[in-house]
Amino acid sequence: MNKKLLFPLLIVIASSSYGILSTIIKVAMAHGFTTAEAVQSQYAIGFLLAFILFIITQRSLPKLSAKGLLIICCAGLFTGVTGIVYGKSIHYLPASLAVVMLFQFTWIGLFLDCLIHKRLPKRIELFSLVFLIGGTILAAGVLDVDLSGLSWKGWLFGFAAAFSFACFMQFNSKHVEGVTTISRMTIMSLIALIVVSFFQAPEVMWSGTLFTSSLLYFGLALGFFGIILPIILFTIAVPKVGGGTASILSATELPVAIMASVIVLNENLSALQIVGIILVLVGMTLPTLLENRKHKLNTN
Repeated sequence: MNKKLLFPLLIVIASSSYGILSTIIKVAMAHGFTTAEAVQSQYAIGFLLAFILFIITQRSLPKLSAKGLLIICCAGLFTGVTGIVYGKSIHYLPASLAVVMLFQFTWIGLFLDCLIHKRLPKRIELFSLVFLIGGTILAAGVLDVDLSGLSWKGWLFGFAAAFSFACFMQFNSKHVEGVTTISRMTIMSLIALIVVSFFQAPEVMWSGTLFTSSLLYFGLALGFFGIILPIILFTIAVPKVGGGTASILSATELPVAIMASVIVLNENLSALQIVGIILVLVGMTLPTLLENRKHKLNTN
């Protein structure tokens, strides 16, 4: 496969795995578990799986500089913070609005990337954002939501989730010498678990609930699709495409989240939502397709 398409595809797969998490959590809730317990199981089992992979595949501890360790710890920190504040946003806002707020990370991530690298946004990046924002509003069904009486806390937590996820993308885009992908993932998942444990339900780890009930199965699914798969793929691909483009490509999470809820939870899908999903996919693929076309023209 063309490497120009391989790394964007890895980001699409990684963000798609995030898209099914909300559906898994809803199924866990239907089995009697709380959101906090499900989220805690995600990060606990995610770290456990990462640690097992580390023991199996790594022969020695990574040799990291202080700067490299700081970068990885910050990525893990923002991974955990995103899960915490997004859960708070869902508590105060309808799920559709919480999703819309989270997806502000697309433009926040782009402008963070421009600020860090002291550049102006490319015309195609701005054009892509128009499709993404418009498509997100339609796909999430926001036009049918009554906005009156919603708490300002929900908007604040939603924006915090978007900013936190955008920061995670930026830190994850930085290459760190002396560390493998598995080692990096293990450190990140440990930091994320520590952060989440302060605010969710850490008692499930020592009370026996996590390992003696069906929460274990939900934790395995959440840990794999929410920690192992996305962090590995993001760690490989984001440094290759940059934080700005990665933020745009990650918008695939929304269509996947909606389709998963339709298929698994039998939720309704309107014509406007279908149009929104199409707009998101168009906005997501435009930069990569045009960049690939430009590369072909230059090589001919």
